[in-house]
Amino acid sequence: MADVTERMLALLSTLQTGRPFSGQELASRLAVSPRTVRRDVERLRGYGYPVETQPGPGGYYRLVAGRTMPPLVLDDDEAIAALLGLATLASARSDEDGTLDDAATRAYGKLDQFLPARLRPRAAALRAGLETGGQRAPSVNAELLAGLAEAIAGREIVSFDYTDKHRNAARRRVEAHRQVHLHLRWYLLGWDLDRSDWRVFRIDRVRGLARTGVRHSPRELPAGTALAYLRQGLNRERRRVRLAVRAEPHEVADALKYQDAQIQRVDDRETHVTVWLDSWEWLVLNLAFLDADFSIVEPSDMREECSAFARRLLAACYSGGRGSV
Repeated sequence: MADVTERMLALLSTLQTGRPFSGQELASRLAVSPRTVRRDVERLRGYGYPVETQPGPGGYYRLVAGRTMPPLVLDDDEAIAALLGLATLASARSDEDGTLDDAATRAYGKLDQFLPARLRPRAAALRAGLETGGQRAPSVNAELLAGLAEAIAGREIVSFDYTDKHRNAARRRVEAHRQVHLHLRWYLLGWDLDRSDWRVFRIDRVRGLARTGVRHSPRELPAGTALAYLRQGLNRERRRVRLAVRAEPHEVADALKYQDAQIQRVDDRETHVTVWLDSWEWLVLNLAFLDADFSIVEPSDMREECSAFARRLLAACYSGGRGSV
């Protein structure tokens, strides 16, 4: 019976990815015969899981949405990850109803109702012993995110009222292509039909979303990814700085945790960093806390600025407390 239960959980976990699987593919994954797969699928249906079957050549099994929600099948690590993920979203607290953090707070408090009995005590213990620090972040409506997601999936043109950073408001018509989450902000990358160009919109500044039902053709993104395009825009007025730091990547990441930094291990002794900055002073301050040797690869003018500051520091060390240097 234990083997059957383990196999059923493995089958359900596979089907919950949402994509179709052929009988042969499932049999190979579970190391059983196609006949056993058919029998196990019938068991799942008996438990209330709606498994769709397409017979014949090209046939498949697929788990589809049903009218009832059977117990959520998560292993221990997945249950912990789900709770911690909800706790992280809930930490960006607001006083508004219907926001993403409000939905996460409600889900966080009742997730164990949908877990198997075996995992409920662990989920309850984790929730009882966990605290998260509040984070200041703009509130985003959960229904708005879901509506944009559906428009993206359906290649649908949307319209909405948008207030830009200068507080100028206008109605926009947009081909929605991607949603991006970066630094506690949610963004929409879309093709602005009235401006005939790509635009990035802060989703917390979007109001009155309307689904038009009008479809659009796919477009090639203006960068390799929507995230890369967003970063290009956010860092347009900043200086790119490249560093070589003699420290572990996780140590560098901790020192630069409030910056959009690309960190890459080179070897056991060196880490390369690319970061976009408003000022060299911020960089020097944070690297001082890192307490590791580093070199500024580029730009050269930042090396000169840091050199001038280093000379002032050195002079201060040898001034003997005699006042200004």
